[in-house]
Order: sequence, then structure tokens, then C-alpha cells
Amino acid sequence: MPALEPRALTTALGEVQDPNLNLSLAALNIPHEVRVDGAKVFVSVTMGYPVGHDTRLAERIRAALLDVPGVDAIELTLDWQVAAHPGANSIAAIPGVKNIIAVASGKGGVGKSTTTVNLALALAAEGARVGILDADIYGPSQPQMLGIGARRPEIVGEGKEQQMVPIDAHGVQSISMGYLVTEQTPMVWRGPMASGALKQLLMQTRWDDLDYLLIDMPPGTGDIALTLSQSVPVSGAVVVTTPQDIALLDAKKGIEMFRKVSVPVLGVVENMAVHTCSECGHKEHIFGTGGGERIARDYDTELLGALPLSLAIRRDADSGKPSVVADAQSPESLAYIDAARRLAARLWIDGQQAGPATIIETD
Repeated sequence: MPALEPRALTTALGEVQDPNLNLSLAALNIPHEVRVDGAKVFVSVTMGYPVGHDTRLAERIRAALLDVPGVDAIELTLDWQVAAHPGANSIAAIPGVKNIIAVASGKGGVGKSTTTVNLALALAAEGARVGILDADIYGPSQPQMLGIGARRPEIVGEGKEQQMVPIDAHGVQSISMGYLVTEQTPMVWRGPMASGALKQLLMQTRWDDLDYLLIDMPPGTGDIALTLSQSVPVSGAVVVTTPQDIALLDAKKGIEMFRKVSVPVLGVVENMAVHTCSECGHKEHIFGTGGGERIARDYDTELLGALPLSLAIRRDADSGKPSVVADAQSPESLAYIDAARRLAARLWIDGQQAGPATIIETD
């Protein structure tokens, strides 16, 4: 039997398609190592986003290499390492945070906060270190969704060096204005005060070595959203919408806002895409159909996921155990996990192609 040629193995490996980006490993320029010992091949591949429980890539690599004549066995080491996006890395504005992802919507009521918490938990389940900043100063909902209750963040340091230690819930670090006030306390603040409070939450929190910080943005494109987008090195944004035409109109405004401040839109998440009757199983598109795909196509971005209108999603969030931790194998959780994988992959590939971001400081 002729000896195995490493070049043939490398070619076969390079032709494997990444399941979350639909690009070949050669096109992605993936760091790898191939070693041959007789008819056994040792392969090491390092991805740029979490692939902790996604078995599809490993299966594709094994299948491709076993098709090479003379290969009898494969020993595969599939690893990953998250790097800071060039935009986030250009100015070390947030110590302890590699990448900042803004999760936004053009209007309220489309499930933005529920999407944020489930995407964060899905990334954490894949092995990433993740945090959530609840930037909805007027209506913080993450404390309820994460089941924090009346806990308050610990304060460390003295004087101007004081910082808040984020509260850990389900393996995710989190901070929110809701941790500092009671549920009955209204935030009767004008725009500049709310924007200042957001900056304090962001800059005076002792984040612990995060791969991703997801920011649950307030709805719309007002002061807080603009302040965050222009004064913080945001790596990318996710826009949440429903298929309803009215929601899509507002989602377009959110995408346009991010584009104006040079924040890449990584994708769209469509909520309440379809309802399945619990009695008969009939599926109905209550809010319309195909809206997420249309807006993603129109703005040259990606539909990261389409989530159903589901009683379980609402019930789990209200109980303080969002879907991804309440039942990781439910159809809803698997949809969130798939969307999170696509999101992380898009952020990684965007970071490879992007240069340092321009940060515009605002008052």
C-alpha cells in the first residue's frame, strides 16, 4: 500500500464545509495540523468560535478524511479560541471583555430580552464565557428572566476605583439597573441621565474574562441606543423582529442606525414566526411569514434563526429558567442554540475581514 500523502489529506480537510458559515475550511484559513502514522491520521483543527457540542463539523472532517485512500482511522482534536474583534480590540474600553454584541429591536414587544438571555445561555452552554448587560434602563427584565430575585451586586474597591461584581446566574455574568432598585421603583429620568447610568453600568462592572458580552438594548433608536453604539466598541449587532410588517418597518430603522455608526449587523432573529396548536398540531403564521428572510436579504445579512410563538418560551422566561436551561433539548432551545452558533461564527468571520473600528465619543 502506498504511503499516505499529507497533501492529499490537507486538500480533503480544506474542502470540508463549516456548517454554520457554509464556507470551506480552506476559505476560512483555519489553523490545522495533520500527522500520519501508517494508516492512522492525527488531525488538529482550531476554530474561532465555540464548537463545544456541535458535532456536525467533526463528523464532516472524519467523513472527508476517511474517503482518502489508505486512511483506516482518524484521531481528531477539534478546539476553538475566541479572539477579540478588531473593533473591540482597537480601544481597550471595557476591561475583561473580548467582544460586545448589541441585541436590539426597532420596537418593543418582539421578544428582544427573551432572545438576548437565551442566546447568552446558548453560547455559555457551548463553552464560552458570557455576560449580559441589561441596558433597558427604564424597563429592566433580565433580573426576572435570570431568576435573580432580590440579590444585589457586591461592591469592591474604594472611592473612584469602586466596581460592581456581576451576579452569576446559570453560568452567565449579569448586571442590570434592576439589581439596584426595587421592582416598584420607576426610573423617571431624562435621556442624558439614563445614558450616563448605562455608561456607569458598563464601565464600572468588574467583568471576568468574557468572550462575549451581550447587551440587551432598549427598544427603538433613542438616546441610550445611540450613546451605546457611538461611545462603546461594539463588535456587532443582532436585530430582533417578528414577521409582522409593522415590526419589520421598525427593525429596518434599527439596522440603519447601526450602519450609520459603523456597527456591523451580524444577523436577524425572527420571533413568533409560527404557532403550533397544542390541541391539534395545526401550524399558523399569525404575524405573517417570511419577514425575517426578506429583511435579511434586503440588508445583505443573515437570518440567524426563526423562533416559534410558544407558551413554553414565555413560561420559562417568567419562571427565571429560560428555555435553554429549562430544557436544552426542546425544539425552542435547539433553535436558540443554532442561532447562537451562527451568531458566534458570523462575528468571527466578520472580525477576520474587518479593520479597527472608529469610536466616536459623545457627551
